Amino acid sequence: MSEPPVAGEKVAFDGAGVRLIGDRWPAVGGGPQGTALLLHGGGQTRHSWFRTAATLASRGWNAIAIDARGHGDSDWAPDGDYSIGALVADLAAVVTALGERPVLVGASMGGMTSLVGQGERGDLARALVLVDIAPKIEAAGVARITAFMGANRDGFGSLEEVAEAVRAYNPHRSRPPSPEGLRKNVRLREDGRWYWHWDPAFLRISAEPTREASYERARGAAARVRVPTMLVRGEQSDIVSDDGVAELMDLIPGCRHVDVSATGHMVAGDDNDVFTRRVLEFLTVVAHD
Repeated sequence: MSEPPVAGEKVAFDGAGVRLIGDRWPAVGGGPQGTALLLHGGGQTRHSWFRTAATLASRGWNAIAIDARGHGDSDWAPDGDYSIGALVADLAAVVTALGERPVLVGASMGGMTSLVGQGERGDLARALVLVDIAPKIEAAGVARITAFMGANRDGFGSLEEVAEAVRAYNPHRSRPPSPEGLRKNVRLREDGRWYWHWDPAFLRISAEPTREASYERARGAAARVRVPTMLVRGEQSDIVSDDGVAELMDLIPGCRHVDVSATGHMVAGDDNDVFTRRVLEFLTVVAHD
């Protein structure tokens, strides 16, 4: 179902004390059926949703992908606050600006933000798509993410070095023909080296993807979710175990669950076509509820 790349239009939102930058893809093809707000994982940027967002728009959904605080083109938190509370406050501000409850599609940190925000506030989401995240997550997988994000603090000498680091973390993903696509995830600084496109202070709070969302807090929030919810897990995920899936299904009435074969924690990047197809199938149900 590969779609031709279509660039979104740049938008900005006032978060909770920070300016958040995003891209918007207006609905075409008989829409709009609603808005899908896409939230990336820790250390990523809104550009990780490029193909999914363009495809959702082509199927009649307004799609918006935003950079979280401290990531991409959004402001860095002046006080270094990257806690789950700050992320939820940003999300609430964006939803208020939209004037409607969107479907929240959140990967890892973005999914935890969506889960906690909707569970604790009850008024943010029309539906939830949680991408490889649940209240119960595996310590070994979190440690691997933290090690990857904490490495190379002195930057990279070239985009090829960036590509090698990504490949070492995610060896089963197909190698792109060129590392040029990574330019959206790194910045070239005055010293001639490339650095990740996020505030280093982000790692000083706690390990991604929970961002201080303790198991108890996340579990309590999930138990209060009463909107249609789907968990999309990478079949090879080292973050969400079968036990984590089972618990989430028990906590949220009617929660759906699909695994995407041959993918890990970065489900949407590992197999974007299949991931987006699963999301569209879910949105078809949501649109007719």
